[in-house]
Amino acid sequence: MWYFTWILGLLLACSLGIINVLRLEAQETWDKEHIILDPLTQLMTRDTMLGRLKEKVENSKRNGFPFSILFISLKDFKAKNNLPKFEMDAILRSVADCFKEDIRAGVDIAARMDEQEFLIAMPGSPLKKAEEIAAQVKNEIIERVKAPGLVVDVATGVAEYSAYPEKFTTIALEVDELIRIAKEKSRA
Repeated sequence: MWYFTWILGLLLACSLGIINVLRLEAQETWDKEHIILDPLTQLMTRDTMLGRLKEKVENSKRNGFPFSILFISLKDFKAKNNLPKFEMDAILRSVADCFKEDIRAGVDIAARMDEQEFLIAMPGSPLKKAEEIAAQVKNEIIERVKAPGLVVDVATGVAEYSAYPEKFTTIALEVDELIRIAKEKSRA
């Protein structure tokens, strides 16, 4: 008799596990289909990226794995190049395509943070690997975005997040500090 109770308990535990996995998969699918993207570059928007970075900080605290962010800026691109809007848009789409080719699909996430600023989050990537990707992205943008009289000055900055021992009171402050460090490095 106790065998039946044991088997029923095992079946219940397995079915609850399967239901939980299916629920998580459904949530992931919904999230992917309902992420707000920048209409021009088809990258995440600033607000969406900030939310995802908060998740990455929480995950890093939980599992102890660091992650890096890569900040990319087309320094004074609009001011240095007097281009019509449609040409400027084409160049920004081309820059976004460089990111899509250089980042790991399904792992890294890229966003357009401002008119000429981009951010890539690279979970599980140490600082050294992120610096290599930054150099690769910078070179690819310079190679791809060429035209007579066009001035392209790409600045990149990399910062690595590793769980700070209660340095900040909120995750939002940690994310802001991480972005600030990457921006400062891009100006250096």
